[in-house]
Parts: sequence; structure tokens; C-alpha cells
Amino acid sequence: MRDDAGRTEIPLALASTTVGAGLPATEPPVVLPRAGSPSDGRAARLRRARPLRWVGGARSAYVGITALILGTFAIVACAVGAPSILVPRSNEVFPNWEAGPLHDLIPRLFTSANHLGTAFSLLLVMMVLAYLVVVAAVRSVSMRTIAIAVVGLHLILLLSPPMQLTDLFNYLGYARLGALHHLNPYNHVINQELFDPVSGFASWHNLSSPYGPLFSALTYPLAFVSLPIAYWVVKVATIAMSLAFIALIWHCARLLGRDPRFAVALVAFNPVFLIYAVGGFHNDFFMLVPMLGAIAFMLRRRDRASGATLMLAVAVKFTAVVLLPFLLVAARTRSRRIQVLVGCGLGAIPLLALSLALFGFSIPNLSQQSSVLTGTSIANVVGLLLHVGGATPLLLKLAAVGVVLVVAHQFYRNPDWLAGAGWSTMALIASLGWLMPWYVVWALPLAALGSSVRLRRLSVALSIYLLLAFIPWTAKYMSSHGIDLLNTPAGNAASSLQYKLAR
Repeated sequence: MRDDAGRTEIPLALASTTVGAGLPATEPPVVLPRAGSPSDGRAARLRRARPLRWVGGARSAYVGITALILGTFAIVACAVGAPSILVPRSNEVFPNWEAGPLHDLIPRLFTSANHLGTAFSLLLVMMVLAYLVVVAAVRSVSMRTIAIAVVGLHLILLLSPPMQLTDLFNYLGYARLGALHHLNPYNHVINQELFDPVSGFASWHNLSSPYGPLFSALTYPLAFVSLPIAYWVVKVATIAMSLAFIALIWHCARLLGRDPRFAVALVAFNPVFLIYAVGGFHNDFFMLVPMLGAIAFMLRRRDRASGATLMLAVAVKFTAVVLLPFLLVAARTRSRRIQVLVGCGLGAIPLLALSLALFGFSIPNLSQQSSVLTGTSIANVVGLLLHVGGATPLLLKLAAVGVVLVVAHQFYRNPDWLAGAGWSTMALIASLGWLMPWYVVWALPLAALGSSVRLRRLSVALSIYLLLAFIPWTAKYMSSHGIDLLNTPAGNAASSLQYKLAR
């Protein structure tokens, strides 16, 4: 990334400045109107706002970035030191190769799970505040500084075991199920390889694979190496894909003529992105990189390549298909739209052949995964507020219809195709009964690159909501006050299914 020299500017929190392609972002000079003109009120408001300029200064940005780095390192130190609530199943099994190279260097920092939960919650809240400061002040620092901080944060997280969920071991479980034990992961479950060492680390023992055929195929070679080696290959690959994802955001922002510093900061310094997405080593980055690649190709008017690249994302997670109608909006002319669809067809054919060769006519198991619930999912909370029993099957079906309507409205009405894709993705996230914090990363790059300030603010608000919903403080508070968001017929049925799939 090129080093764009930072300049002190009046901060526009959660807004993106349009700049000339390849040039540093600068704010236009404020020209105060003559006394008595209609703009006197606006000028007065600007003058009153000047004492707050320190919020957007370089010093604030550096303090915020430093706080994020220290907070991330502190959380990683707590995770590697000893078995804890930060690393699922670590009280049962926590080998040195999982804990990482810092395990022998950092002692156990907390002996009490309650104290650790309090410290973890406090650190995440502190990181949210630091993130907001950085987003407001990021135009005061150089791109080089931002890039160094982003890489540094990723290297710290690479040394951590997967935090909060053990999806990484599920990936390896399905890979070994298919490649090593010759059982189709779309028809069989990890419990059928009970004596495989990966089963002791996996979480979804009775759930057939919900992941796309391309991702499943990419993980198959990992079945032929030892579990520790496969584990570290997935970690390194995930970190590399996350950095590529951030680099593509930077690249697309420059192609759009926007300030890349703001776009990168909005995503890369988000605590949910850092601790839950990168720190959990989730495979969403294997979808997001080709999805951003499709956007980059579209911005370069390489329509056929854009459509083909999007199919790679869809073959990892079907979620990415939401972007397709908005690529057609971006193409504008009939001939270009045909090229996008041709590219989709050319990209889908080899992927379909790969899927048929490895998995036959079996498809990812999305139905069972969509039947489990998290109590704080937006769909469940809305269902409780409406007194319909939480996220009932009927409400989830209506929410799915709502997603289609939002996509159609944005397709026909929103001239900004990136913002339209962002709003549609937000609707998809809100419709899910099973909602994890890192899902917000699906929408963050679209919010960062689009022109909608409201979308950016909503993406940050959703990040904060999901983070607060999942911190130990919240669970402790609800437990002490007898609040159970899944204490409904739909919630009890979902909890029963989740227990069955996990045991």
C-alpha cells in the first residue's frame, strides 16, 4: 500500500470523503459566508464545533490504535496462558500446539472464570471506544501507519488459539471425514469418525457440513497431514486471507476515488472483526476475498471476470449470492450485464463439476443450521418484542420474504449499487435466527465502500450490539435477573436441536 501522508482535518465521524483516485484525502476549505446571508446559521454551527477538533487529531488516532493493539494482546495473553472460557473445550483438552508458542511464556493470568469474564468484557468495551476514536481520527494518520497496525494486529492474533467457537476444528473434521474416511461430509457427521483425534476438538458432532463445496474441496488435502500441522495451515491461511480482504478494501476505495484510510479503518479496527472473525479463524474470509475481488473487477469494467469471481465466493458460502443483482446494476448496459451473467456461467461450470465429482448430488446442510437460534439474534428479539414467541418458524419465513423485498427495492431504487448490496446484506443478517457476531463482517466492506452514511452508522451500531450481546457481562446479567431469551416453544425446540447436533 502506498503511504498517503495524513493531514489534519475536521472529522466527519462514520462518513467517507470522496477524493481523486490515487490522491490523499483532503477536506475542502470552509468558506464562511458574509453576515446576514442565509448560511449564517451553518457557519455558526461550524464555529461552535471547532473546540471538538481534537477528537480527529493524529494524537487521538495513535492513542486509539495503541489501545486496540494492547487490548488485543491482553486478550490473546489470557487465551494462551491456560484453559479458560475464551477457548471452548480447553478445560477438557488444550495441547501446546493449540495454545501456541506463547503458552510457555505467559502464565495463567486469571484463576477465576468470573474475573476473566469481567476482564474480557471490560477490554472489549475499551476496544469499542478506541475503535470509535480511530474511525473519527483516521484521516490524520498515514496509510503506512494504518497498514503496520493492521499487520501487527493480525500477527498477534495468529499466536492465539481460536477464541469463542471451535469452527476451525469442524472444518478439519469434515475434511478428514471425506478425504480420510471416505464419507461424504454432506451426508455424514463427525461422530462417524469418533476415533479420529479431531472429534475431541470439534463442536458440531451430529451436523453434516453446511459449508460450500469449494471450501470443502480446499480443506481435503489437510486430512493427509497431522492434526497440529493442519491446524496451523488453516490459521496461517485465514490470516493471509484476512489481510488480502483488507488489501482489497483499500484497492476498491482507491478505484472509487474514496479515502482508503477510512474504509480500511472502519473494517480492520472493528473489535468484532479482530476478536471474533480473525481471532476465531472463521472461513468467512474465503468467501469475502472473492466477493471483494468481484467488486474490484466490476470497478475496472472487467464484467466477465467479476461474475466468474463471484461464483467462487458463492461456492464457499451461498451468502455471497446477494451481491449478484447489484453487479448487474453496476454493469448498467444490457451488453455488460450479459457479460456478467456469462462470467457467472463460466465460473459455475467447473465448480459444479468439482462438486459433482467429490460430493455427487449432495448439497450443504443449511436447513438444520437455520433451525437453531441464538437468543440475541435480531429475529428472536423482534419476535419477543412482538409477543409472538421469539423467532418462530413463521417469523423466520416472513423475515426471508422481507430480505427478498429489500433486495428488490434496493435493486430498483438505489443508484449506489454498493450501498444497495450493503442494505440487502444487513437485511439478511437481521433475518437469521442463528446470528454470530462476526456475521457483521459480511456487510462492513460494503458499508465502507458505499456512499450511504446511514449504512455505515448502522454497521457500527450492529457491531456494538453484537459485541455487547456476546460478552460475559451480558450473560451474567441476564442469568442473575432470570432472563432467558430462548424460554419459548421455538427457543426450547431450537435449544434441543442444538444439543442434539453438538453432543
